[in-house]
Amino acid sequence: MNFSRKNTITLLKVCAFLIFIGRGYQFLFFDAPFRALLWDHGLMAGIVEGWFNTPWQDYVTNLTVDSWIQRSIRINGALYVLAGIAALAINNKNKKWLKLPIIIGAVLLTVLSVLLMKAKFFHYAQFFEHAIQFATPLVLLMALNERISLQKITFTLKVLIAITFTSHGLYALGYYQVPGNFIDMTIASLGISENTTVTFLYIAGVLDLVLSVAIFIPKIARYALLYAFIWGIMTALARVVAGTYIDFFADSLHQSLHLTIYRIPHGLVPLLAFLLYQRQFKTHATPQKNHTNPALT
Repeated sequence: MNFSRKNTITLLKVCAFLIFIGRGYQFLFFDAPFRALLWDHGLMAGIVEGWFNTPWQDYVTNLTVDSWIQRSIRINGALYVLAGIAALAINNKNKKWLKLPIIIGAVLLTVLSVLLMKAKFFHYAQFFEHAIQFATPLVLLMALNERISLQKITFTLKVLIAITFTSHGLYALGYYQVPGNFIDMTIASLGISENTTVTFLYIAGVLDLVLSVAIFIPKIARYALLYAFIWGIMTALARVVAGTYIDFFADSLHQSLHLTIYRIPHGLVPLLAFLLYQRQFKTHATPQKNHTNPALT
């Protein structure tokens, strides 16, 4: 299969749509880390107590303020859904109009990543772990520009993969404290002991760092990207597998499905990079046709 720009754009559309819809699902039905900023005394006390002349305790316990925070979360959710629809519908004819909601969605994803990092005591890996999510919509806009080569798009995707998997690997290795949900999710998905889980995650973290380098080594890049595709899909599906229970299937599925939806591109983006790399590899490997004059042979 000759993986063309049209195929590339289609898969990028799917990835951007899943990211936006997954986050929209989260923001419309659940919570978001807005309070990590809005209830930060060090950052907000001067504004609340100075500009608005409101005691801090009154501010953080005010139901009207909390209602406005919830409303802003729902508005963000609606913007994500709008960006997801725009990502599916955009083409070279309508991109003048549809690129704006996609850019807004990408900005909101970046802000969300900053808030998640703040909630994790400014672990930089927490921000960069979401590189695929906040940058993929922008790569879609890149792909719509025919002046940008597929080689540049492939390289950009590989950089995003390396950043995301390295950041994820730092948590699995224990460079930062291994998140409890990593351990719980692995135990629930594989049915192994906690000690075995810690060892498993450590090995997975090492492999994350290895593949982040290997995808830039021509002879093994294809295999590393294929591994990243499989591992990315598995870690995405683990959210819904570990979080869904037969006894209350619908409710538990509702609680965990969005976690899988916006992470599926962690596997699909490496798949796209793999397909693009395969295309370039075959192009370079194909020998030039012999144009010798038949009359001279």
